[in-house]
Amino acid sequence: MSVEAVKAGFRVPHGFLGRRGGVSTGEMAGLNVGPGSGDDSEALGENQRRAVAAVLPGATLLLVHQTHSADVVTVTEPWELEARPQGDAMVTSERGLLLGILTADCAPVLFADEEAGVIGAAHAGWRGAFGGITDTTIAAMEQLGARRDHIAAAVGPCIARTSYEVDETFRTRFLDQSRDNEAFFTDGSVGKPHFDLEAYVAARLAAAGIRRVETLSLDTYADPGRFFSYRRATHRGESAYGRQVSLIGLP
Repeated sequence: MSVEAVKAGFRVPHGFLGRRGGVSTGEMAGLNVGPGSGDDSEALGENQRRAVAAVLPGATLLLVHQTHSADVVTVTEPWELEARPQGDAMVTSERGLLLGILTADCAPVLFADEEAGVIGAAHAGWRGAFGGITDTTIAAMEQLGARRDHIAAAVGPCIARTSYEVDETFRTRFLDQSRDNEAFFTDGSVGKPHFDLEAYVAARLAAAGIRRVETLSLDTYADPGRFFSYRRATHRGESAYGRQVSLIGLP
C-alpha cells in the first residue's frame, strides 16, 4: 500500500499523512513516524523515508520535541533527530527542508506564504492552541518576510467534536478566555461537554488575520484504519500508539 498524503490548497509540496503505507506492526501498524512511540528503530527509519519520498523526495526531514507549548523554532539549518530542539512549531525560508509535525488526535497546522517563500508547521493540541501556538507561528513567519494577509493555513486530521468528550473544568478554562468560545462546545449524550478543536484552531487563525483557512474535517479517533489516535488507544487499553506526520517543504 502506498503512502496516503492528503493535500490542502498549497502549491508548495506538503501533505497530511495517515497510517497507510508504512511497515510498523502490532498496535502501531502502518506509517508510524513518532520517535517517542517506542517502535522498532528500523521500522521508524523506513517509515520516515517513505514519508519524505511521498512529499518532497531528497529533502531532509526535521522534527521537534513537542511539548504542547507555544514555542516556535526558526529553522536555518538541519539537525540530527537525536538533537531535535523543543518546540511545537517550525518556520523556515530555506529550501530542501521538510518540516514535520507529529500528531495522534492533536491538530496539525500547515502554513505557506508562497509569494515570500516562507512556510510553517505547528502542533496544536488544546494546550498549544489555547496558549497561542498559531499566533506565535504567524509572527515567526513574518520575521522571515511573510505577510500575514498572504499566508494560507490548513488544519489537518484531528479528533472531532463528536469524539472529544471533556469536563466542565476544561470548558470553564476556555470560557474564561472568551465567552465567544462557547461556540466550540456542545453537550454530549451523557451531558458532558464535547470540544471542537478543529473549529477553535480555525477561529484562532481567522482572528489572527489569516484570510485563507482550510479545514479537512477528518476525525482521527473515528477512523482506525486511516489514522492513529491517542484517545482511541487509551479507551481500548492498548499499551502503545503511533503518530502520523504532516509535512511541508520548499523544493
